[in-house]
Amino acid sequence: MFRFIHAADIHLDSPLRGLELPEEAPLEEIRAASRRALENLVELAVSKEVAFVVIAGDLYDGDWRDFHTGLFFNACMLKLKETGIRVFVVSGNHDAANQMTRTLQLPDNVHMFSSRKPKTEIIDAINVAVHGQSFANRAVSDNLSLEYPAAKSGYFNIGLLHTALSGREGHEPYAPCSIGDLSARGYQYWALGHVHNREEVSKDPWIVFPGNIQGRHIRETGAKGCTLVTVEDNIVSETEHIDLDVLRWQVRKVDLAGCSNIDEVYDQVQKGFEEALSEAEGRPMVVRLELTGATKAHQKLHSQAAHLADEFGAIAMNLGGSGLWLEKVKLRTKDHIDTAAPIDSDTPIGMLLGSLQSLAVDIEKLNEIDPELTTFINKLPSELCTGEDTFNPRDPEQLAEIIADVKDMLTARLISEGQIQ
Repeated sequence: MFRFIHAADIHLDSPLRGLELPEEAPLEEIRAASRRALENLVELAVSKEVAFVVIAGDLYDGDWRDFHTGLFFNACMLKLKETGIRVFVVSGNHDAANQMTRTLQLPDNVHMFSSRKPKTEIIDAINVAVHGQSFANRAVSDNLSLEYPAAKSGYFNIGLLHTALSGREGHEPYAPCSIGDLSARGYQYWALGHVHNREEVSKDPWIVFPGNIQGRHIRETGAKGCTLVTVEDNIVSETEHIDLDVLRWQVRKVDLAGCSNIDEVYDQVQKGFEEALSEAEGRPMVVRLELTGATKAHQKLHSQAAHLADEFGAIAMNLGGSGLWLEKVKLRTKDHIDTAAPIDSDTPIGMLLGSLQSLAVDIEKLNEIDPELTTFINKLPSELCTGEDTFNPRDPEQLAEIIADVKDMLTARLISEGQIQ
């Protein structure tokens, strides 16, 4: 019986781009989170007395800013060497051969697989064969798995590969392959990387994405870590996810339906933060607040958005001390208006509201309605259409949401200005 650790997507010293936090937040500690998570990985390997560790790509986030990144990794690997733990690594799209200009001699317990063709490393003492190939460049479109060697008879065979398989949302389709392609190699375990959410794709053979070891931004929420694998008689007897992260990210949606004033909004937001803290398991938590629902406080929320964001940040800080931070507030609320009476009325305004609510817009024919729409879209600033919260004016779903919002806004304006009593 032996154990090994399957990790991936460490992104050591990731710069955490787009981080939006108050000045009081411990930014340097947050930026060092990937280092602390790697240290946790080393401590886990030693405490569990694993035979070896495999890292399935994106050990680094790209070319090092300086040599400190490589030196830190080497120091961690030397701690594993002291206890006889070997490490096998393939590079992925972020640390592909053509992405890296700086190199350091790795400790001799670490093997970095070549990018030229798949190779096999043997651990004779426990009859293990590790097969792997690194990325030669950032965008690998070939099915690398097809060139991996057949399983070595009598050995526990591991395929180490950075891939999106047949595609995963939010991830580039690098090194595409199918479950059938991997199964055909005859390996007992495929240690994959690239996808940052943990997923056990298959159990026969085992095909696993462990996810990244530390969330880097608000799109990487929840617990992050590695997979601890136990092998008996050349068969996987157990897999276990082990948390390694030192900081967590969460999108906390708070429904404000029924809130009639800002004080009630504060109460709901505080409850949301309290729930977030309970799910952090003692770790610092960075939260994005999404306020939803139809509320009478809608207009005040939007008119005082900046001030209220500061107030919400203060609530988070008071609750969590140095352990809870508000990243951003997204307002998704709507005005709470009872339109039934005015729509049913026979007054001109009532009939106007009725027509407005029942108005259907054929999104596909918007260009025919206004030929200048395409010209307008082409003049939109690029920053509006790129980045995290992108606006795609050609997306039917986004346009439908905008039209619904405009209808609600016009209805609210007519009623709130006293047109309807």
